[in-house]
Amino acid sequence: MKPKGMTDLALKTSEDEAIIERIASSEALLQQRTLEWSAINTGSHNKAGLEQLAPVLADAFSALDADVRLDKSLPFENVDGKGRAVEMETGPVIRVKARSDAPVQIIMSGHYDTVFPEGTFTEIRDLGEGRMNGPGLADMKGGLSVMLGALEAFEAGPLKDRLGYQIVITPDEEIGNFASAGALKKAAQSGAMVGMTYEPCMETGAMSGGRKGSAVFDIVLHGHSAHAGRSKEEGRSAIEAAAHMVVDLEALNNRRPGVSFNVGAIDGGGAVNIVPDLAIVRFGARAPDADAAQWATWEVERLFREATARDGISGHIHGGFYRPPKPRNAAQDALFNAVSGTGKALGLDLEFVDTGGVCEGNNIFAAGVPNVDTLGVMGGRIHSHEEYVVMSSFVERASLSGLLLNRFADGRIDAKKIKALME
Repeated sequence: MKPKGMTDLALKTSEDEAIIERIASSEALLQQRTLEWSAINTGSHNKAGLEQLAPVLADAFSALDADVRLDKSLPFENVDGKGRAVEMETGPVIRVKARSDAPVQIIMSGHYDTVFPEGTFTEIRDLGEGRMNGPGLADMKGGLSVMLGALEAFEAGPLKDRLGYQIVITPDEEIGNFASAGALKKAAQSGAMVGMTYEPCMETGAMSGGRKGSAVFDIVLHGHSAHAGRSKEEGRSAIEAAAHMVVDLEALNNRRPGVSFNVGAIDGGGAVNIVPDLAIVRFGARAPDADAAQWATWEVERLFREATARDGISGHIHGGFYRPPKPRNAAQDALFNAVSGTGKALGLDLEFVDTGGVCEGNNIFAAGVPNVDTLGVMGGRIHSHEEYVVMSSFVERASLSGLLLNRFADGRIDAKKIKALME
């Protein structure tokens, strides 16, 4: 449904035309700075690389009429290879804030980390047919360039004083936003009416609708070591207990609609002549709604109790559902309709498809703010060495964001009424 008073968003005003022209003229800049940013490795655990790129990004966003700062991110717990909860630190959170007294307030977010560790996937290649291959080109350094390009074009127009924003650019989205979740929540709850996040859209150009919630668990199991030849019977194998748990975890798939489990790794053990006294089961879970997430959590706890009820086995659970589900509701549907209508002004027939993937849009929704979270470039094969970006999509997607900003500012999209639908 459209909030009362919504206009025909497929029609363009003179300022819409002007912002489209400004963005088209900046195509080379949008593309080139993405290539430069992607040349710096920012794997989520590469603190040095993240700290190298962060000031570069801050300098680029300083072109806006806004305050820009780098905030040291908070340390967070991670389970190491010995089963210990240790503190980990990552790069800074980039915060941008403009016009907090404007009548319309939005939150924008993105991340500058990638899934590629330092020393891997270092080459940027031209694939031909208007596509480039490289680390983070689509996910999501291209999205950051699109965000900035849309804001630069918007602030060059006459409507900027009607719209204020907070931007949160994070160093740890690919590993769960554990260091930056607080910054996202604080910005979302500081008066934001709607949110805009710059994950890449799908290869087809479709955008994400509802999203599942996501959990990460590390279950640490301790047994008792012994010589496997002389006194095997005195040992208690943590690996054996973990193996039973893995089978039981995978058996939970298809038990409840929309809930899935995936075991990513079992760490532990060592020499084959020693009964292993340590195993760490690392796995994820996805759930479509809060009730399903609770069920998944209860099942994990049940399997842990069964594992530690085995003779000589003890342990602990670390983790849980760090991103709640982001289901469709009246506010989300109203926002998606507004984005779709705005897309028609650019000749785009935008489709919103529910997905099992998660992103910062889940965090922002959980903080009470409706949001659209795939406003970034078009690309594909993300999280692989085949990741690519469609170069023509920089102007297309920046223009979509630019027109959305215009419509929020002049009231053609009533952000306040959309936010009210969350209640």
